[in-house]
Amino acid sequence: MPLRIHSIRNGTLTVSEIAETIGDQNVVDVPSKGDVDTLANMINGFMVTQVVRAAADLRLADHLAGGAKTAEEVAALESSDPATTYRLMRTCVSLGLLAHEGDSYFTTTPMGQLLRTGISDSMRDMARAYGSPGHWLSWGHASDSVREGRSQVRQALGMSLFEHFAAHPAEGATFVSGMSVLTRPVLSEAARVINTTGVSRAVDVGGGDGSLLRSLMSANPELRGTVFDRPAVVEAALRDADRAGLSDRLSGQGGDFLESVPEGDLYLLKSILHDWPDSECVLILQNCRKAASPDARLMVVELVILDDWPLEATLMDLNMLALTNGQERDPAGYDALFAAAGWKRTALHRMNSAYSVIEARIAE
Repeated sequence: MPLRIHSIRNGTLTVSEIAETIGDQNVVDVPSKGDVDTLANMINGFMVTQVVRAAADLRLADHLAGGAKTAEEVAALESSDPATTYRLMRTCVSLGLLAHEGDSYFTTTPMGQLLRTGISDSMRDMARAYGSPGHWLSWGHASDSVREGRSQVRQALGMSLFEHFAAHPAEGATFVSGMSVLTRPVLSEAARVINTTGVSRAVDVGGGDGSLLRSLMSANPELRGTVFDRPAVVEAALRDADRAGLSDRLSGQGGDFLESVPEGDLYLLKSILHDWPDSECVLILQNCRKAASPDARLMVVELVILDDWPLEATLMDLNMLALTNGQERDPAGYDALFAAAGWKRTALHRMNSAYSVIEARIAE
């Protein structure tokens, strides 16, 4: 019978005392000091999230980019309190984001550099998005979401997540920018996996900043396509396309993919279906089916849950429960959606990351 341990550090038994108490029982089941420390770090994780968010908000990495500074100097640049800025920076040293150079001077570490703005691999907006109300408050209801089998986002925010972003456009823009960090490493792999030869019109459904479509266009100079998303999002995608020199081949169209999508022969859905419960997923896929040419293909890029259960996928699965009533799915789950919407899976390409590309064609 497994041994229930309510407290190790503050209870009546230490780990060694537990081992002595259970005698001939299976000692392997006794938690080690490492187990205690690891679990404590998990429990304290919410604090770390907000420390990293504060470091990003106060632009510590930006202020230290030119060299070592004291907390007082950083505070003067950021108009923050010197004493509490020092305490934040000291904690960032403990986390490995900053280094202490002595005489109250701090510098950034290679990891801390990732919180800088304006660099290609910046994770600053991701840190700010995950610590902001849309995510933060919704995750505070995680236990209730599991008990009731549905998201508590409306209890947390008073509205859906995307309504919250519409009401708080700065947070919404930070979210869009931050989430691009998650899939940036996937783009080059996706461009390798997704064959666009002979495609007349690719449609990036809910394409956000159009990063996936732009990546495919870079690999195929003949490819033309449309980013289909909310009008304000499409405007930003078009600006990005213009900066990349792709405005002659990349167009934008505003709309709602729960109502309709543009005509095309290649449909891209990157991190879209996981936002929605099954009924809405089927509707999105049906809308793609209605607009698709006879030989059209569908490419779904998601954190497909395979047999090894990668933590990135399982955590994102609970993130979808907390935020949207969506979920990450296994291949059988996607097959059921495709069958209900008139598609059939023809391939599953697992990439080096936890992401996969599921390819489907119109069912016979």
